[in-house]
Amino acid sequence: MRILHTGDWHLGRTLLGADLLEHQAAFLDHLVGVVVQRSVDLVVIAGDVYDRAIPPVDAVRMLSTVLERLAAVATVVVTPGNHDSAARLGFGSAVMNERVRILAEPTRVGDPVLVDDPDGQVAVYGIPYLQPDMVRHALAPVPDEPLARSHHAVVGAAMDRIRADLGRRPGARSVVVAHAFVGGAEPSDSEQDIRVGGVDRVAESAFDGVDYVALGHLHGPQRVGGSDRIRYAGSPLAFSFGERNHTKSVTLVDLDASGAVTVELLPTPVPRRLVDVRGTIDAIESGLGAEDADAWVRVAVTDTVHPERMYARVKDHFPHALAITHEPADAPTHSASRTVTATSDPVEVAADFVTFATGAAPSDDELLVLRDAYEAAAATMSDHDRTAH
Repeated sequence: MRILHTGDWHLGRTLLGADLLEHQAAFLDHLVGVVVQRSVDLVVIAGDVYDRAIPPVDAVRMLSTVLERLAAVATVVVTPGNHDSAARLGFGSAVMNERVRILAEPTRVGDPVLVDDPDGQVAVYGIPYLQPDMVRHALAPVPDEPLARSHHAVVGAAMDRIRADLGRRPGARSVVVAHAFVGGAEPSDSEQDIRVGGVDRVAESAFDGVDYVALGHLHGPQRVGGSDRIRYAGSPLAFSFGERNHTKSVTLVDLDASGAVTVELLPTPVPRRLVDVRGTIDAIESGLGAEDADAWVRVAVTDTVHPERMYARVKDHFPHALAITHEPADAPTHSASRTVTATSDPVEVAADFVTFATGAAPSDDELLVLRDAYEAAAATMSDHDRTAH
């Protein structure tokens, strides 16, 4: 069976204010072309289809159109990610075309989509993003004994249900489509923080017993562990300058009669390169980085004194500049400071502020209070507030 593994589309996302919908539409056109040209049997989309729980109308229309086009040539299985609203993405899934299956219900992770090929049956299971506090009771094997408050515990319980169902299907090959952060993988700086209890990772061993695990959440394409059995497809576009060196792709997987996999990475279209330029305003006006004038650029101007009309002068040379900052080369450095990104632990950031404000690091008891407060706030956020966070 030939499978195309993709995910983390983040339809509706912007890049430092630049609208990406046009480029996302170009990727989806490319994707449909690949599915047709490479005779793909099954397309799996591993979460974060949208960038936020309530996506813009254009993004919804875009998804509807591409699912219709894909369903005309292949079976499509979708699972929600942490950016999606599982309830909204999964609405109407029970009455959808048999060729498009949205697996959004945590308690039904053991109910596969069955796809046949000349070698037999493939059972495709979907594990949506599982927020531990929301599902630790529902997925518990023993009533009134909730699972541990961790991503590993809830994903492990979901996999136990999947393995139990697989045990009733002798000879069936298996694919799991999941949205999670699996240990050993390398994050980028644009994925949303999903820590609970200070932990966000699921152990690789949680996915034992499955032929192929199609992961979403991390934006860099990569395998987990020593084989191609567990992989992240990564995002099809770069969503931050931290991803500027990624080679974006979709993952073509051939699953043979024995369940062994062969993987090929197919590069996706690059709308504009992401480039950093650093130098004085005179150097920029003299041609520094001129070869990158058509790229999305992040420019740091290093003059000692803030140049006159700095923004306009940089824009004259880099019309697609997305960020322009003044960073004097001779400015003193502050070793205690560090950059806060989407992968920073919010509790560590708060602890840094306590240290800055009081001159002393918080105690273990104070750290516990900070963590409990953050997790309580995160758990009660509305979908809109969670996305903004």
